[in-house]
Amino acid sequence: MSKQFDVVVIGGGPGGYIAAIRAAQLGFSVACVDAWSNDKGGPALGGTCTNVGCIPSKALLQSSEHFEHAGHAFADHGIKVKGLELDVAQMLARKNTIVKQNNDGIVYLFKKNKVTFFHGLASFVQAVDGLYSIKVAGKAEENISGKHIVIATGSNARPLPGAEFDEDLILSNDGALTIAAVPKRLGVIGAGVIGLEMGSVWRRCGAEVTVLEALPTFLGAVDEQIAKEANKLFVKQGLSINLGVKIGDIVKGKKDVTVNYTDDKGAAQKAVFDKLIISIGRTPNTNGLNAEAVGLQLDERGFIAVDADCKTNLTNVWAVGDVVRGPMLAHKAEEEGVAVAERIAGQHGHVNFNTIPWVIYTSPEIAWVGRTEQQLKADGVAYKAGTFPFMANGRARALGDTSGMVKFLADATTDEILGVHIVGPMASELISEAVVAMEFRASAEDIARICHAHPSLSEATKEAALAVDKRSLNF
Repeated sequence: MSKQFDVVVIGGGPGGYIAAIRAAQLGFSVACVDAWSNDKGGPALGGTCTNVGCIPSKALLQSSEHFEHAGHAFADHGIKVKGLELDVAQMLARKNTIVKQNNDGIVYLFKKNKVTFFHGLASFVQAVDGLYSIKVAGKAEENISGKHIVIATGSNARPLPGAEFDEDLILSNDGALTIAAVPKRLGVIGAGVIGLEMGSVWRRCGAEVTVLEALPTFLGAVDEQIAKEANKLFVKQGLSINLGVKIGDIVKGKKDVTVNYTDDKGAAQKAVFDKLIISIGRTPNTNGLNAEAVGLQLDERGFIAVDADCKTNLTNVWAVGDVVRGPMLAHKAEEEGVAVAERIAGQHGHVNFNTIPWVIYTSPEIAWVGRTEQQLKADGVAYKAGTFPFMANGRARALGDTSGMVKFLADATTDEILGVHIVGPMASELISEAVVAMEFRASAEDIARICHAHPSLSEATKEAALAVDKRSLNF
């Protein structure tokens, strides 16, 4: 007889493990099934985010930023460094330690909240008498059942036809995090979040990085003014960013990869790289789920079809995170996981897509929430804009990082904040004030009237809000 639970969560990434914990807090008996394994074959909870995404990439970004500062910025502070060397093996070992700490942290949280964990690949078997049977294919096959099923199976890196990942020469985000030695020539196809972050890591470590992007504009989803500023700063740092290219044949040799492409002027080009990262997006992961066994509906792009409440076409089956519509962001998955657990309990879980922040963890960081200036123009919305540069911020000067700006967009009539966009130091932290303000439908004047600590980077946020009314005090 199979073990029966009120809620079975399939997937232990940010959406899944958070949904499981919240459901357990609400009094349900909960199981979570996840197939990720570490190098010893044990469970590696946390999904893509913890294992090959958010967490390890930030660890490498931090390490590489320290290395670059030691080599180029410390002298300004009167700190002299002789014989600077990069130990890539130690940098990767530190990253792996941080990943394991997060893996183990989720195991602890499951025990604390009495979530039963099953290590293996979950697949639907059948639906009988209001219960869904789930097979767990692990070291030993198990069968469990649940009244409510929450699918949080995440996404996979999208391969480029003709250049499949081998994680040696042609890399996904996974392979990009495990490069054993700094490549002399690194190619990146796709100027999105992953491409820019990984390109930045290895550029700081000494690689010559060339980014090839098919779109004619840089970071098209970002506010145009912010994107142009970021592009200028990245090129100044040494990233070679090529827009409007058309990728042709990719030829893999024994020790390098040749990429043939057409540039934005239509001229044929060829580049040879020691490593090639392909970051052209991600696809929903329903591999092995056996959705057809219970009639679970997928949309035309392979995502699990859900309504605004994350309900699928099946009674008591829900889906959250990368495997459904909406932005592929870990924190979006977490919010959906909490909301679904609360909806199962009869509560009114809430996720506001309009106030989900976005972050690119380059240096400078890029962060935004709400609509861009080009979106407001396209929608015919009358707005006011205010900007403030970090070069006029005392704390930024003290940090030695004055690149970028904060930009506010507010309704021309009501002054309600419609969007906030930042490129600059600690943008990922500064954006939270804007998220709170927008969630409570604050005006730019509200932020302008709030006392911000001095000296702090957050003063740039206040000053940008003041600039909406053309009364910035320090610029």
